[in-house]
Amino acid sequence: MAGHNVRGALAALLAFAIYATHDVVVKFLGSQYSAIQIIFFSVLLGFPLVTLMLMKDRTDGNLRPVHPWWTAVRTVSTVVTGVSAFYAFSVLPLAQTYAILFAAPLLITLLSIPILGEQVGIRRGLAVLVGLVGVLIVLRPGAAPLSLGHLGALTAAVFSSLASVIVRKIGKEERSAVLLLYPMVANFFILGAALPFVYRPMPVEHLGMLGIIALFGFIATLLVIAAYRQAEAVIVAPMQYSQMIWAAIFGALLFDETPDLFTVIGGGVIILSGIYIVLREDRGRVSKNTPVLESRSRPETGTMPRISVILSRDAAKDHGG
Repeated sequence: MAGHNVRGALAALLAFAIYATHDVVVKFLGSQYSAIQIIFFSVLLGFPLVTLMLMKDRTDGNLRPVHPWWTAVRTVSTVVTGVSAFYAFSVLPLAQTYAILFAAPLLITLLSIPILGEQVGIRRGLAVLVGLVGVLIVLRPGAAPLSLGHLGALTAAVFSSLASVIVRKIGKEERSAVLLLYPMVANFFILGAALPFVYRPMPVEHLGMLGIIALFGFIATLLVIAAYRQAEAVIVAPMQYSQMIWAAIFGALLFDETPDLFTVIGGGVIILSGIYIVLREDRGRVSKNTPVLESRSRPETGTMPRISVILSRDAAKDHGG
């Protein structure tokens, strides 16, 4: 089992290095184009790759959701997350954006109480409070001006957490194809309708970068799936925090960014709180839903399928076989 955990951890580290590179391209294009335009064309280029995944789905049925209202809320949440996260990457330092987005496990824990009926004990509750203090350290309201970029990152963290909890609530009853396709289709139509208001012509090299966003997102998704198939979730999940290291490296080399002391301290507090929540959920009889441990994804932007959905589909297929 130790060998499998090592291979899974290495696959996850590679995946999140690719995700970080993906975010660098998003940041570069975001300095010249609207997040709406970037996501729209990323989704358009990602459709053929996702179709290859769906061609393996032999489940009979239609694409009408069993829970239409929950599906609608999740879909809208995903669209909001995508636009907000891509905008935040465009205007904030990479490390600061990651630090705020890493608050998602804290928010998932809170949202799981009303939506999933999760019983959160005093230890996880304190971890959430400490993590939220970390968010305040990063934002330091009153000491530094808060921008639309900070609001975008916070919005992405909140709505991605909501989408994650909803998947945990309805994922066993909804077809995976519904959960996979609806956010992408919504991005295509909603952002397509907004595109004429923000569109700027793109040279071929920038179109190529959009292709890199789609391809890197797809490759990283496959690697994370492989990591979870090899290793225990409690080993793989914390690997996402390696993106903070890449943020510091890429920020310094490409964007002349150096994380300030508040971002480093606050980000560290947030990361430690998130890791504690993951470890706590992994203990038996502590969490009946394990909402953070089962999320398994970065903030869901609707440009690529959600990893937990694909893994749940595979598990159901194996169980049925």
